[in-house]
Amino acid sequence: MMKKILVTGGNGQLGSELQQLAPLYAGFEFLFTDYAELPIDDEKAVFAFFREQNPSYCINCAAYTAVDKAETDQDMAMLVNGTSVGYLAKAAAENGARFIHISTDYVFDGEATEPISEETPVNPLGVYGLTKLKGEQLAVAYAPNAIIIRTAWVYSAYGHNFVKTMLRLMSERKELSVVNDQFGSPTYAADLAKAILDIIVILDQQPNVDQFGGIYHYSNDGVISWYDFAVAIRDLSGSKCKIHPIPTTAYPTPARRPAYSVLSKDKIRSVFGIRTIPWKDSLKACLLQLQQLLA
Repeated sequence: MMKKILVTGGNGQLGSELQQLAPLYAGFEFLFTDYAELPIDDEKAVFAFFREQNPSYCINCAAYTAVDKAETDQDMAMLVNGTSVGYLAKAAAENGARFIHISTDYVFDGEATEPISEETPVNPLGVYGLTKLKGEQLAVAYAPNAIIIRTAWVYSAYGHNFVKTMLRLMSERKELSVVNDQFGSPTYAADLAKAILDIIVILDQQPNVDQFGGIYHYSNDGVISWYDFAVAIRDLSGSKCKIHPIPTTAYPTPARRPAYSVLSKDKIRSVFGIRTIPWKDSLKACLLQLQQLLA
């Protein structure tokens, strides 16, 4: 009997990329769910689902990601990013499933000056980061062998993200202004999806089910600003839009963003042998995927 991989948030950016890759991992049966199929904020429903489906792995891609809205919608953000993660982790642990949870660079304050390791002290700047940190804590509390993967600046051919927003704005306007003093590493969701599934293949071959638990960081390689990212999107897409660099102070938002959130990938590379890809190579792949979807 094939082992089952449950994916929550199955229609989001990462969930959609996992759906694209699933046929390549023929040794597993995939269960992609959205809220209608699995209301993750209903503890009884979560436990009933795990008992009925008996997955071997749960990849939690469900998240409240509206960073600015979270500042005023605190209860909902905490319910999705915190409390619900606890329900999933507890149900996974009690049913013998390995829990893999996706977290964020927003658990850090952006004060670092070199790539951030998994051991760096956390200090969220806003509600979104605070709720994601709570999710990490609950995941470990209820499923001590959980694997938490922090990522950053996620984009994809699917869903809402910076790349698709820039492409739309560049088609509508002659000029744009983008902040140039926030630095990080973009993450193509297709690359992250492959990394997660490759990790599951490794886990599946281990007799010690508790091996490899803990926090890991993953993003594409390189350090850029949002302005650099926008310029690359323009140049690779052939747009003629003029892009102006501006400081964060010229673009105030309800939630503060980390000024520097470059994640160190040393641990995930050394433990699992995961290959990380230069950000511009992955951006090219995503733009090609978008062209194919629109064709």
